[in-house]
Amino acid sequence: MDIQPILDKVNTGLFINGEWRDAEGGKTIDVENPATGEVIASVADGSAEDALEAIRVAGEKQAEWAAVPARERGEILRRAYELLMERQEDIAAVMTAEMGKGLAESRGEVAYGAEFFRWFAEEAVRITGDFTQSPDGKNRVIVSREPVGPAVLVTPWNFPLAMGTRKIGPAIAAGCTMVFKPAKLTPLTSLMLVDVLKDAGLPAGVLNVVTSASARRVVTPWMESNIARKVTFTGSTEVGVGLLEQAAKNVMKPSMELGGNAPFVVCEDADLDKAVEGAMQAKMRNIGEACTAANRFFVHSSLAEEFAQRIAERMGQLTIGNGLDENNSVGPLVEDKAREKVSSLVDDAVAKGATVLTGGKKVDGPGYFYEPTVLTNVSEDCEIRREEIFGPVAPIFTFDTDEQAIEMANETDFGLAGYLFTENLSRGLKLSEQLQCGMVGLNTGLVSNPGAPFGGMKQSGLGREGGRVGIEEFLEVKYIATPRA
Repeated sequence: MDIQPILDKVNTGLFINGEWRDAEGGKTIDVENPATGEVIASVADGSAEDALEAIRVAGEKQAEWAAVPARERGEILRRAYELLMERQEDIAAVMTAEMGKGLAESRGEVAYGAEFFRWFAEEAVRITGDFTQSPDGKNRVIVSREPVGPAVLVTPWNFPLAMGTRKIGPAIAAGCTMVFKPAKLTPLTSLMLVDVLKDAGLPAGVLNVVTSASARRVVTPWMESNIARKVTFTGSTEVGVGLLEQAAKNVMKPSMELGGNAPFVVCEDADLDKAVEGAMQAKMRNIGEACTAANRFFVHSSLAEEFAQRIAERMGQLTIGNGLDENNSVGPLVEDKAREKVSSLVDDAVAKGATVLTGGKKVDGPGYFYEPTVLTNVSEDCEIRREEIFGPVAPIFTFDTDEQAIEMANETDFGLAGYLFTENLSRGLKLSEQLQCGMVGLNTGLVSNPGAPFGGMKQSGLGREGGRVGIEEFLEVKYIATPRA
């Protein structure tokens, strides 16, 4: 597939106050196709000065944007949803070229990401308040919700469209202006999203975008500006903790969607067909490069051998190659550093006695490919039991009682997603309640949904995105007292 004509149409500058512009000094960042190692585009490398200009504009436009009627804000989001779906093929092709996932998955992400705009288009007009009397009957109590103010948005590389829409959608609906830092590995998809919003009628200055090779160079000035009142970040726990420290110093409202280490529990009464299908969804979505990806498979000892053989057979049949070829089902990891981490985790497990049922090796040639891998007989002291894999590797452990399964599943500092398979609904709900994570897939390998709250517990983050609560992250509650004359 020749995507150069599409790439040639992508704006690659900074977007500030409704205009595309070069970075200070004309510096750029190369964007690489991880399937070939080739540079496919260069985008602006923004400076601290560029960042300060962006947040200044967001601050100046906040009051004007907050005064725009909710229906108008919702209609902009609705038009943006429709434009995303019209441009689905072009955006999907660029996403595949810069990130690696297959075209079918990229199309799916565009559709999924667009749904956040449709959802929050509908939520914009449902921001509610309250009116009551004080208990002593002397005052009227008026409660309203208003935009928190300019928001800092920082997104990861693995879902370059959906992570943007999941943050931008509620900010627009709530009436917040924004400064947006996309990931340096996959900025092109995010920049195409900016053009969608511009064409949908988003006023100049509401969304300001600065791409940069250094997130710190851009985000720190935003956090220290005394203009931004909100920060929302998706990425590693380490970076998130640093942003929380900065947010605390400036008393900013934070939302953090951080690392994961998702357990996948298969009880002895599970339907194996459902469990295997769910495992493929939870493990191989996005080549395993997802914070919600199943990381540790805990299978009842009576089913472990058959489960392992069946998932190994499924994973062994997957075709590896450039995602722009629709005959391939497994694309490359995003960069060589990511592949080296996956390889190191597998090598450590094998050195400590793990058995490789399928895969287990890097793929020679251009690009950063790693074979879909299933490991059994994995010891408890392996790094792969503690570390987030972020790749196509399924390590399988066994248990004999529900209590053991829950104990193993919860033996992590993270708590984003978890998966549980059982044909007993009462048991499933009981065990779901005991899993220490913000989202549970009960007999399903997919938990992400624009209409549901996305987020985690423990070191997996704070706050929620999506669902009815998603817009609350961008609102402040105001109380007005007035005497009952």
